[in-house]
Amino acid sequence: MAISTPSMQELLTAGVHFGHKISRGHPKMKQFIYGAREGVHIIDLAMADEKLKEAAEEAYKLGKAGKVLLIVGTKKQAQQKIESLAKEANSFYLNKRWVGGLLTNFEEIRKNIKKLNDLKIQQEKGELSRYTKKEQLLISRKLTKFISELGGIADMDKIPDAMFIVDAVSDKTAVVEAKKTGVEVLGLCDTNADPYFFDFPVPANDDGIKSINLICDTVLGAYVKGKKSSSAQATEDKE
Repeated sequence: MAISTPSMQELLTAGVHFGHKISRGHPKMKQFIYGAREGVHIIDLAMADEKLKEAAEEAYKLGKAGKVLLIVGTKKQAQQKIESLAKEANSFYLNKRWVGGLLTNFEEIRKNIKKLNDLKIQQEKGELSRYTKKEQLLISRKLTKFISELGGIADMDKIPDAMFIVDAVSDKTAVVEAKKTGVEVLGLCDTNADPYFFDFPVPANDDGIKSINLICDTVLGAYVKGKKSSSAQATEDKE
């Protein structure tokens, strides 16, 4: 199935080519840089186009194969988009903060999340009445924070097969853990990031909302198409 990707003009209009200041550039990103303008690196749009196609194709394959994808985007301008696309893809996500050890110490993190999940169930069933009002208030606050920050991974019972990330610098711990545990990484790789941590880097502006939205829509949209393709094939096989 052909994957739909933006035109060069759409990439340009979204500002995908705007990198960071030259002083913040990562040496391994030189291959993706076209030049500089007013002290800011300009990303080669031809390279961005090529790598975006590769990432979208891989995302489609992951979806079609039923692979678990964790979507990570904790910077403010990405939070809403990440939550929306993750829910559409029925994927796990983190859009408030990365949980240290989520991949490298998964079993322990999972135990803590399970405890909070159990408390949430007790609250829904009205079983917290045995606690004092003060204790109930503290539990309620803890659960509110849990749902806000970790609700997107509450049911994740194993390490994901792959991870899509918006900013590999602000969430560097996430890509470092992914590298250590063999989790495949796709996502935006701005001029200040290290492409070493990516399997499928998309050289792109990871600060501009239009750029973030365009890359996320393309790659995660391909993942959703892959999942739908798999479901459709399964239905045909049954018939």
